[in-house]
Amino acid sequence: MITDSIADMFTQIRNGQAVQKEAVWIPFSKLRLNIARLLQKEEFLKEVKSKGKDCNRRIGLVLNYDDKNRPAIHSLERISKPGRRIYRSAHDIKSYKAGRGIVVVSTPRGLMTGQEARKNNLGGELIGKLW
Repeated sequence: MITDSIADMFTQIRNGQAVQKEAVWIPFSKLRLNIARLLQKEEFLKEVKSKGKDCNRRIGLVLNYDDKNRPAIHSLERISKPGRRIYRSAHDIKSYKAGRGIVVVSTPRGLMTGQEARKNNLGGELIGKLW
């Protein structure tokens, strides 16, 4: 049985926002931490914390809400899955929601948004999209 840890991360964020949680804690991995930092940089998350040592490491994601207590993330979807990887060249990475959303791309130079990947002329695996 194959589990998709990134899809689990996205589900925990969606579920945390659905019940207005301040923060959610997810198991640690470097990829999840880098995705969380990218979401923080794009202001979809307030803060990203790493806590614990060795096998007890966890990542704390402080969720971001606007002044009317609406979540900053309206939609969060996984594109590439373990059974079906989706790769695109720099020219084929499209904008999402007319530029209001982002596409997370894993490139040879690390994780970046689709806009940054196009700007740097880098293609890669499409991880997910959100707005």
